[in-house]
Amino acid sequence: MKIGVLLKQVPDSEARIKVKADGSGIETGDIKYVINPFDEYGVEEALKLKKAKGGEVVIFSFGPKKADEAIRGALAMGADRAVRVDGTGLEGSDNYAVARVLAAAVKAEGMDIVFAGKQAIDDDSAQVPQLVAEFLDWPEVGPVETFEMVDDTTIKVERAIGGGSKEVIQSALPAVVAAEKGLNSPRYASLPGIMKAKRKKIDVKTPDALGIPAAEMGAGAALVKVTKWSPPPVRAAGKVLKGELSETIPQLVKLLHEEAKVI
Repeated sequence: MKIGVLLKQVPDSEARIKVKADGSGIETGDIKYVINPFDEYGVEEALKLKKAKGGEVVIFSFGPKKADEAIRGALAMGADRAVRVDGTGLEGSDNYAVARVLAAAVKAEGMDIVFAGKQAIDDDSAQVPQLVAEFLDWPEVGPVETFEMVDDTTIKVERAIGGGSKEVIQSALPAVVAAEKGLNSPRYASLPGIMKAKRKKIDVKTPDALGIPAAEMGAGAALVKVTKWSPPPVRAAGKVLKGELSETIPQLVKLLHEEAKVI
């Protein structure tokens, strides 16, 4: 079985994000980059499926040379090889363009199933898995909390739909599966795995080589453009009410009504 995983390199969730003075983006000099955490669940599920059914796990990513760091992390977990669509000079490509080239790469490799995280933690768009499936004309299911193979051509997944209810879906393969937190517990890369990852192949392809003109990517061709970045407003200092409950409760109610405007 040929099992693909969509992977994105994102800033560490603990990184301190600073917006550039001109609002054109974020300061990246001191930021540590990691595998998108939701994508790690996709990698783990792909490795579990490979153990059960055999085959290979291929990582697909779009980005510059720096993205190889995250890709090597997935290879160290146990993925067999990777395809990186080179995004050098194509900064500002929107999710539509990124999904388009990733779908082309997946199609070229003849995947049977593709896993992905339900969303990337940098832009939180939660669009790429669905768009990739649309370009491939495959079904997409997610965000999934359980996954199982019914037979060699059918999968069954479970996802939360609110209020504590779960939805059970069966789908034919090929399909795109978007992973939710809790689907599994991603493994840590072992030292032997890290050493082996250094020798595993990352096949770098250009959009043009995949039939997607580079001129149709990048900020200039984006259907959705980010016009400005701004930090969230500074949170106002809290207030401490002192005194007996009979005195402070009326004060609290008044503040919640007149200042916070929540009651």
